[in-house]
Formats: sequence, structure tokens, C-alpha cells
Amino acid sequence: MGPREKMDLDTALIEAVGRDICVRCRTYPVALEGEVLVCAAQNVNDELLREALQLRSGREVEFVKADGPTLEYQLKRIAGKSGAMEEGGILSDLIKSEVDLNDGSSLEEIKKKSQSEPVIKLVNNLVNQAIHEVATDIHIEPGENLVKVRYRKDGMLKDSMELPKWVQASLTSRIKILAELDIAEKRLPQDGRIKWQYEGEAIDMRVSTLPTRVGEKVVIRILKHMETVGTMETLGMSSEVYEIVKQLIHRPQGMLFVTGPTGSGKSSTLYASLREILEKDINVSTIEDPIEYRLDGANQVQINDKAGLTFASALRSLLRQDPDVIMVGEIRDEETAAIAVQAALTGHLVFSTLHTNDAASAVTRLLDLKVKPFLISSAVLGVLSQRLVRKLCGSCFTMAAPTVEEKMFLPMLPDSCPTAVGCPACNGTGYRGRTGIFELLQFDTQIRESILSGKSEAHMKKTSNYKQLVMDGMDKLKQNVTSASELIRVAVMEAQS
Repeated sequence: MGPREKMDLDTALIEAVGRDICVRCRTYPVALEGEVLVCAAQNVNDELLREALQLRSGREVEFVKADGPTLEYQLKRIAGKSGAMEEGGILSDLIKSEVDLNDGSSLEEIKKKSQSEPVIKLVNNLVNQAIHEVATDIHIEPGENLVKVRYRKDGMLKDSMELPKWVQASLTSRIKILAELDIAEKRLPQDGRIKWQYEGEAIDMRVSTLPTRVGEKVVIRILKHMETVGTMETLGMSSEVYEIVKQLIHRPQGMLFVTGPTGSGKSSTLYASLREILEKDINVSTIEDPIEYRLDGANQVQINDKAGLTFASALRSLLRQDPDVIMVGEIRDEETAAIAVQAALTGHLVFSTLHTNDAASAVTRLLDLKVKPFLISSAVLGVLSQRLVRKLCGSCFTMAAPTVEEKMFLPMLPDSCPTAVGCPACNGTGYRGRTGIFELLQFDTQIRESILSGKSEAHMKKTSNYKQLVMDGMDKLKQNVTSASELIRVAVMEAQS
């Protein structure tokens, strides 16, 4: 099988044609057969593209058909390998004199250069590419001699490109202008928001800047407001957990907590729960920071600390609006905790989140927030702890014996486990999408008695029947949903850290 059939990347030919041309025109050369340049493309009858490539290369051009996933995979490899300082890279249109700023630049000069066409194109490219790749975060990280851009996708940070150091100040200032931040303030952290339009869709983005020794680091979190709220069936719960949670969210009053670290899918679970019970004859209200999904039929309140609209003040006001169901995005202080617990005891169903490692730790966290044990015992219905694991790509995973290290961390692994491989359909990662693993601590009589008598978290785990996160993950591994290495990364290593 030759290069034409395999459609491999030929670095020399790609450099000759130009990486920017390949990415922009969605084609790439795979072979040189005599004086004929063979290029991969989806439309082999595109005569305008043929003429452009012939002018660029000075050779006759023939096309071979490339399927969509293969073309996307190879173009991302080409774009990823094209560092900004390479000829034909993403900054090929940048002229240093137009963009470079020095320490003594005036405010007017900063504004002018940060709003020049090359910088605008660069920022648009960074953001649009991240949205196209369904990334959740963009990290712009300054170094000694360059600026690195990384995207977080499926929970993992991946290098996207490297930019020359001289573009850093203009790039950061452009993002600050979009987020309505102070471009002259470089010594203090700042937070802002950007409203973005992508293919007719409204995208909300949170921007955070942080001064470092070598310049300001910028992180942009992408929130897709128009994204459809999922159902409880799509979260990945086992049938046993699903049935119990479904019963709890249909209770007339009480509190249900979802716990886990940032990025573990807590908001998706809460929204799916609200969607499950959202009916015309109940009043559903949420207090969020930020509002991540639009939920028709619910009254959604956006926190604004600068204006004095905190979780506690919003919750206190909301209780005068005759709500039936309340979702508090996060309980992070004693005042909010006290008001939420009181609401749960006076005829309201309250959903919220806590940052704890597992379900049993939620009790300790509430005690830290000065909630009395008898109030916790009376108000809380249950605690759902969760994580997100990457799902294996259905097109390329294989079965293999677990490694010695995997067996060490998970002795209960079977002799043959699903293992990630990588293919064009998953961009070589071996994974496509994520699903949840869960553990549920239902507050039954035994748990309530344990709380009232001051028993430890370990005791509560022993006296309950809930299945721990790693065991739920093992079930998904046996169903060929995820891999042993992914389960160890998410559920085992984190628990030991």
C-alpha cells in the first residue's frame, strides 16, 4: 500500500504547499508521483482548488477522495504542528511592527495595536477553533520566549499552538477589551465576560486573568447557553441509582446535594433533575454563577457580587417569591447554608452542590458551615457524588490484558479489559465524549442516627448500601464504556491525592 492509498502526511510536501493553505483550503498533499502532486480532499472535482494548488506548487495536481473524519484528523495534525513561528503557520499574516508592544507603550498605542486586524483574526481563530472542537476552556499561558495556547477537551488539556512572545501583550489586551476589563491593570487578577456569536449561536464566555512572572495568564471558559439540557437517562447513572434519585427529586421538600470537584458534571445533573420535574403547576427558580444553560419554565437568577446580589441575598429574596423548587448553584458560606436548610425544612425542595471528595464528606462540610447535626438529619434527603470519565471510541478500542500497574491500583480488574487505541474518528485520542460515574448516599434511618450521634464518615459508609465511585466505574469498564487507565486517573488517583 503506497502513500496515495494510506494518505499519510508528507512533511516536506506540506511545507512546500504551505500549512496555512492546507488548513484554509481543507486539503493536503500525500504523494509526488513524477511531476504530479497528489492531494487528499473531500471534493475531488473542485477545479478552483486544483488551479490554486497548481499555481502554488508549480505542478499538475490530482485529487484522491478523503472521508470526513480522516480529513479532519489530518488537518488538525497539520494545524497542531504549525507553530506560530513557522512559515505558513497561523500567524503568517502578522507583522511584528503592527503588534509588538513594549513596557513603555501608551494606553492609546495598546488599544490601537490590540485592535489591529491581525490580532482580531488571531483571537477569532483561537475562540472559534475551540468552540468547533467542543473545548470547554482556552488557556493562554505566557512563557519566557513564547506563548502557549491549550484547549481543554473531555477534561484533558491539549496543546493547540505556540505563539511568539511579541504577540502576548496585544493578544491579552484584545481579550480584555472584549471582556470589558481594564487593559492598563496588569498587576491584579481580573474577571469578566464575553458574549460571542458562533454560526448564529449565542455563546457566553467567562474570562479570568492572572499576573505571573512572565506576563498575564488568560483562561477563557466557554459556556454554550443554547446547549440542550440533557435528560437523567443520558447522565450515565446505573438503573439502581437512577430510580432512587428519581424518587428523591419528586419529594415535596428537603435537600439533595450533588458533590464533586470543578468540571465533574454537577451542573448537568442538577439541570437534568430540574428538567425531570419541571411542570406548569410548580414554581421552579435557580440562583447561579454563572447561568450555564437556559431552562424554559424556570426563573433563573444570575449572581452579581459587585452589585451585592450574592447567593445568600438572592436566596432570601427568592423565598418571598413563593417557590416550590429552588436550585442554588453552590453553597459556599454559612449564611447561604443556613437559609437553604431552613427553606428545605419549611416546604421547599432544594437542590445544590458542595465541593467534597465523596458523598459522606458532605456531612462534614455542612458541619464546617455551622449547620447543626439535627438540621442536617432532618433536611437532607441524599447526597450524590460524581465524576466524569472519558468514553472509549467505539470505532477503535480493543481488548487487552491489564498492565501490572493497573492491576496494582484495581486488583478486581478482569483478565481482559477494553483499551484505548486512537483513530481518525477520535482524533487519535482513543476517546469520544464523557459519561458520569456516581455514588449515592441516601439518608435513611441509619444514616440519620449516625449523624445525630456524631459517627465518622467511615462509619456512615459501612452502615449504608451505597456503591462507591470506583465500583460504579468498574461496572462501566465491564460494559466497555471506559478503560482501566481512565478509571484509575479519575476515581483512584484523585482519591489518593
